[in-house]
Amino acid sequence: MRITADAERCIGSGMCVLTVDEVFDQRQDDGKVIVLRPEPPAETRDAVRRAVGLCPATAITLSAGLP
Repeated sequence: MRITADAERCIGSGMCVLTVDEVFDQRQDDGKVIVLRPEPPAETRDAVRRAVGLCPATAITLSAGLP
């Protein structure tokens, strides 16, 4: 699993951070998403999927992995 986030699309709601703070953070200046762990550990993957689903701006996407 690989996570990408579109900071331009992000509205800074923070749902991702509230759901799985070991994988996501927010920029101090504008609250936009930061992906701390683009390839999250297996034990966080369910939470990451939940965070993706909770994002009101659909700014976070998942892919199977690196090509």
